[in-house]
Amino acid sequence: MRTAICPSCSPRCRSLPSMPVDEKSVTVEIGLNAAIVAVTSRSPRILAVSEGLDDSRDGLPFGPFDPALHRTFETSLRASVEQQTALDLGYIEQLYTFGDQGRHRSTGEIGKHMVSVGYLALTRTDAENNARLADAGAHWRDWYSYLPWEDWRQGRPALIDQLILPALRLWEKSGQQDERMGLPQRRTRMRLAFGLDDFPWDEERVLERYELLYEAGLVGEAVIDGRAVATGTPPIGLTMRHDHRRIVATAIARLRGKIKYRPVIFELMPPEFTLTDLQATVEAISGRHLHKQNFRRLVEGAELVEPTGMLTAATGGRPAALFRFRRQILDERPAPGLKVGGR
Repeated sequence: MRTAICPSCSPRCRSLPSMPVDEKSVTVEIGLNAAIVAVTSRSPRILAVSEGLDDSRDGLPFGPFDPALHRTFETSLRASVEQQTALDLGYIEQLYTFGDQGRHRSTGEIGKHMVSVGYLALTRTDAENNARLADAGAHWRDWYSYLPWEDWRQGRPALIDQLILPALRLWEKSGQQDERMGLPQRRTRMRLAFGLDDFPWDEERVLERYELLYEAGLVGEAVIDGRAVATGTPPIGLTMRHDHRRIVATAIARLRGKIKYRPVIFELMPPEFTLTDLQATVEAISGRHLHKQNFRRLVEGAELVEPTGMLTAATGGRPAALFRFRRQILDERPAPGLKVGGR
């Protein structure tokens, strides 16, 4: 028998009687996962890494937290990512702590439980960075390959009506026992998540949609985790290691909400850009098509950008005006974002 003392607790906590811990108690380790986002060729990308031939599924960059080396989680994460990928991260924020039982299941990990602190990070890409990433075994992946039902830029995705909703309706019928026990009705959750009946589609409900599909056994992770049996429906979207797709869904939801009240979209833009490129980047992140003239009025009214006085012919048509982010807006009002819709 041994006692457990939390080294991070206050002196008052350490003065309390310690609780006995069995020799077979679980060891908890803290890791840091980063959903690193960039936009290239008008496509939203997530940086993915591979572990090797034994597991071909994508994963997110990961690093253990060592308090002896780093004072904060953020400095530890930046150091790990820069060491692994040579990427210089721009905007970064903490998302959530992911610690569900069985979330990091691996052979031989009996007695060890991994808790991950998820982060959203934004960066820009160039040819030199991409070469370094390839050497490190990392690559950019379109985030809609993981969550294909989230891309509404060309209208409502066909797979929602052809595949997802029929499977969810079967799952709904099997949930009558849940409703008798007073648990949330599956039909209500489906309506909220996928904008059915009189509910509109809300692009920020990314995590709710993924978790609904997980519970219904429609994504590969649910079967791998032993939380659902394999159905006749093929797994939807690329399967990731552990619960990394849940972290990706959380990051997308956070970023879609964030661009409406903070100018973080410019962390994904080059220093100078056209309004067409800015609109395409906002559409890539939000998953929505935006009317060109309405978007330009929105940008002009928000006073987020200013003209550089220069033109570019790189568009292939008429020379287009170049703009840059007007940083003074950060001092002028508390929520300088692009109100492109949502709840």
